[in-house]
Amino acid sequence: MAKQKKNRTLDALASLCKRRGFIFQSSEIYGGINGFWDYGPLGVELKRNIKEAWWKDVVQANENIVGLDCSIIMHPRVWEASGHVGGFSDPMVDCRACKKRYKADNLCEDQGTELIEADGTFELPEGIKCTACGSNDLTEPRSFDLMFKTFVGPVEEDSATAYLRPETAQGIFAQFSNVLSTARQKLPFGIAQIGKAFRNEINPRNYTFRSREFEQMELEFFIEPGTDAEWHAHWITERLKWYESIGLPAESLHQDIHPEHKLAHYASACTDIAYDFPFGVQELEGIAARGNFDLSRHAEFSGKSMDYFDQEANKRFIPHVVEPSAGVDRIALAVLCNAYREEWIPKGGGEVIQGEIGKRAPEGYEMRTVMRFAPRVAPIKVAVFPLLKNKPELVNKAREVFDSLQRCWPCAYDQVGAIGRRYRRQDEVGTPFCVTIDFDSLEDECVTLRHRDSMTQERIAISDLIATLHGQLA
Repeated sequence: MAKQKKNRTLDALASLCKRRGFIFQSSEIYGGINGFWDYGPLGVELKRNIKEAWWKDVVQANENIVGLDCSIIMHPRVWEASGHVGGFSDPMVDCRACKKRYKADNLCEDQGTELIEADGTFELPEGIKCTACGSNDLTEPRSFDLMFKTFVGPVEEDSATAYLRPETAQGIFAQFSNVLSTARQKLPFGIAQIGKAFRNEINPRNYTFRSREFEQMELEFFIEPGTDAEWHAHWITERLKWYESIGLPAESLHQDIHPEHKLAHYASACTDIAYDFPFGVQELEGIAARGNFDLSRHAEFSGKSMDYFDQEANKRFIPHVVEPSAGVDRIALAVLCNAYREEWIPKGGGEVIQGEIGKRAPEGYEMRTVMRFAPRVAPIKVAVFPLLKNKPELVNKAREVFDSLQRCWPCAYDQVGAIGRRYRRQDEVGTPFCVTIDFDSLEDECVTLRHRDSMTQERIAISDLIATLHGQLA
């Protein structure tokens, strides 16, 4: 029953996202392509707001963090140095009965157990079955390369092989020396990047959560050796605060601390920040203390120094790094899941009831679907309505108000249908405030400001509207 409820929640959200222009299946007119998604007009704004919030709080708010934008295709030696070539794979199994294919560790996790790993090989525990047909006739786990290959130049030959980057971090490490010499930074300092990455996932699933093309927000924070634990703890605290600032409640966020035996050989610590999705607690971001592995490897493979010279201590060393690495698409999905509500509103007035997803409102109530976005990430901040569309004086005044607000925020203008219907449309896309211009507005130069979450209304002078909204949206 719990699984059915979770499926209903995700299905209802996916339906709204398509209906209102948040997310579309990529290439839908051709039947779609698994693991790829397109963001519609509102989805683009949501993602942009998330990225801008991250950039503002991580880069602009810290004078010792600078930005970078690296190319998606880099020299293949980059991926040899990082260990991705020949080492970036997932264990895959197939059901011989129905031909369903699985990522082996996910299949085990879904059945309450863990994949057995020893000396680099994998084995399924006893009793693992295909979740599609129930058969236990599964193949042995085998490695599946996650990197997308391509060719640079006119001839498809081995010497022209290149890869779409599976992460954005390696570009930062490869450009470390250039940034160090041009940005005039001293340790500790960071280099941040937002960009696309690509992984040929075995089994994309859970809507946009696990996709083959996705966007990352990564920070490589370079530190003096021996300060790893201190800075790792610092960034866990900072990142948790940031998630709350974009509307994800603290009680829905979790820390998954990797035990020592599950750490990469070069890492001294790794903690995932996870969120309570409808399909379970899943990772949004990993924060890892990676030592000097990456810079050392690139120094070895390129023959170029990745040293940092500390003038005050008169010593030269390769810095260590703490890496907070977040997925934009996963965060966007978490924000969407957290915002989605179906509420039952009493027709005669009274207390609003949190509805059950997919069920009709009881007699005497009407249902309201609302996206309770934090104003900081809401795609549209304000909607403006003239009370009637066939009264030029109302339309002109509404247009005047709309034009002034649109200079400050993304706004919507709607003059079609009854006011109540227009409110509901804006509730569904998460607009925090609606402004209505009525006949009194022509006389007193005031408007009705309606609040999405409480549905309360207040009269505001047009001259005070921008200042009032600035305070509310902050």
